[in-house]
Amino acid sequence: MKIAGLDIGTTGCKLTVFSDRGKYLEQAYQAYPVTRGGSRHEVDAVNIMEGVWTVIRAMAEKYPDIMGIGVTSFGETFVFTDKEGKPLHRAMLYTDSRGAEECRELALKLGDKKIASITGNRPHEMYSISKMMWMKKNRPEIYREASHVFLMEDFVVFHLTGKARIDYSLAARTMAFDIAALEWSREIFEAADIDIGLMSEVVPSGTPAGRILPESARMTGLSQETKIICVSHDQVAAAAGAGVFDSETAVDGAGTVECITPVYDSIPSMDVMYQGYFSVVPYVLPGKYVCYAFSYTGGALIQWCTDTLAKKEKELAVRENISVNKYLEREYNKNCGQEEGRKPSGLLVLPHFAGAATPYMDTGSKGAVIGLTAAHTVSDIYRACMEGVVYEMLLNMERLKESGVHFKRLHATGGGAKSEVWMQMKADVLNVPLTALRTADAGTVGSAMLTGIAAGCFENLADAAGHMVEERKVYMPDRDMHEKYMEIYGRYRKVYEAVRPLVS
Repeated sequence: MKIAGLDIGTTGCKLTVFSDRGKYLEQAYQAYPVTRGGSRHEVDAVNIMEGVWTVIRAMAEKYPDIMGIGVTSFGETFVFTDKEGKPLHRAMLYTDSRGAEECRELALKLGDKKIASITGNRPHEMYSISKMMWMKKNRPEIYREASHVFLMEDFVVFHLTGKARIDYSLAARTMAFDIAALEWSREIFEAADIDIGLMSEVVPSGTPAGRILPESARMTGLSQETKIICVSHDQVAAAAGAGVFDSETAVDGAGTVECITPVYDSIPSMDVMYQGYFSVVPYVLPGKYVCYAFSYTGGALIQWCTDTLAKKEKELAVRENISVNKYLEREYNKNCGQEEGRKPSGLLVLPHFAGAATPYMDTGSKGAVIGLTAAHTVSDIYRACMEGVVYEMLLNMERLKESGVHFKRLHATGGGAKSEVWMQMKADVLNVPLTALRTADAGTVGSAMLTGIAAGCFENLADAAGHMVEERKVYMPDRDMHEKYMEIYGRYRKVYEAVRPLVS
């Protein structure tokens, strides 16, 4: 018997297959297009579903005994559909600015802090409910025809099982879910003038939606006995896949977006969370919650640096059969005269190249590189970009201290966890031990863990983690380096306020 995790992302989906004891076997990936023009940022849910069929068929052909598939997805994006689940429009991504006016209207009706106290989210147009309001106002014919509102998890679950079910954590990304009562907020839907009956049934993370439909089984080659599991929002799945189950440990998701996810034993102070735009989300363990502290440009900033500035270095790295990242890290070490590069760059990089996420949520903010001289090289800027991302996360952690966050270690996942330089830097700056995990794809691991529990392969999350969460290396903080970084961080804390008035 096999289990699998289906991770639906903004630009592609992947299905990862594991043995019934959690051993990784194989993965299939399918990309789909996203369109961005002006204020419109959209994805076609039809393309997402076609991608899902493609990856399931590819894996079912090799592993026809897949008995459980857990579904996790990116958040906020929704689609109105007819009763058969056929999309009635292209879905708006969270970065689509439509809905900003409607978000202000909703906040005026109920009050910003009241909305935050109910939903765990400070009002912002990224969330689904204000975009639903925009659709009703500007595309009333679509709203009248709609029988369902789906986010991408329950959209896929519906097509696989015929059941409209969504887990608590993804429902919380709508800004219309009561995180304490664990149900849709009638007060918010009434204020928004959106029919609550369009929404899927909410269920705890890891709840089986049901067996796959006979027609879907025939289309994919799966057994009709295959169970489909409602897992979670992708960041929650990644936290579970990183083996983080208590408030002593947090996740460092070092992907395209840099995200630190701490765990709380109860709902934290919403006043503190409100000030920093930190979302509070129900976790996979009953009674526990997580929050997201993130920067839009984590790995994306590093990618920008290598793609834009390091063209020559890329060519040289290819000749040596190493990655451009390793090449630049090595060059930095040479230039600073130390084998391990144990010296901060001294440059200040504000990593707002795609706007500012927490604690500002300022889409108008821009990136900046400060302190350049003719003596600086591409490897210096590369190093400074890594530092800027980490300084931004330390800023977030300082803002979160009053909420009761007190993790004593980090578990790192994502592509960035492969960089020993970046991992050591994070341990030094944040001043906590950091464990890099062997898997870069914690989201599908977490999805498969919850699937394995539902399928009877594992007793609980601790049992699943014992089989599926593998540590690669532990990085301990260096006191001397921490002090050096803190001298520079003192200046970094002033950069946003200094730069923001100069850009529009």
